[in-house]
Amino acid sequence: AGKTTLLNTIFGLADIFEGDIKFNGVSLKGKSPDKIAALGIGYSPQQQNIFPNFTVEENLLLGAYLRRDKEIKKDIEEIFEIFPEIERRRRNLAKTLSGGERQMLAVARALMLKPKLLLCDEPTAGLAPKAASLLAKKIKEIRERGTTIIMVEQNAKIALSISDRTYVLAGGRIVAHDSSANFLIKKDFESLYFK
Repeated sequence: AGKTTLLNTIFGLADIFEGDIKFNGVSLKGKSPDKIAALGIGYSPQQQNIFPNFTVEENLLLGAYLRRDKEIKKDIEEIFEIFPEIERRRRNLAKTLSGGERQMLAVARALMLKPKLLLCDEPTAGLAPKAASLLAKKIKEIRERGTTIIMVEQNAKIALSISDRTYVLAGGRIVAHDSSANFLIKKDFESLYFK
């Protein structure tokens, strides 16, 4: 339906064929992912994009690759405040983490750039319900701390519970949009969502 393509296009992983995408007044058209990240956009793709043979902490350090400030170690500790589940595994190799922990690490690593906008593609895909619910709460906390999030999510209940606005895409087009609160009370939501 074009959801992942939308995120890939914003992040410079897919070409823009028509129109333009602007972030804070700057065109993203033709920019590479590292240039887009430098503008303040982080990306946590659908597949758990982690380095399995690096520790949790090393993965987080790699997430800060564009930063030159001296706050990186402090920011790792702040990330661990949001994700204590991976803090206690900070010296473990990422490949030893559970699926939910790996997904938390992928989101946490994207946050290490201190993005103004975080793109999350299917963050709860393939997770057990308990792990999906926990990760959704973490994403809501990130949003409440001031990071804008564009999230592609198949689980409508989770998406609506943690978002302010919802857009339904079908065939690469927006077929419905409203506040998430309004979607929750609409009786015809399921028919819209599952067209």
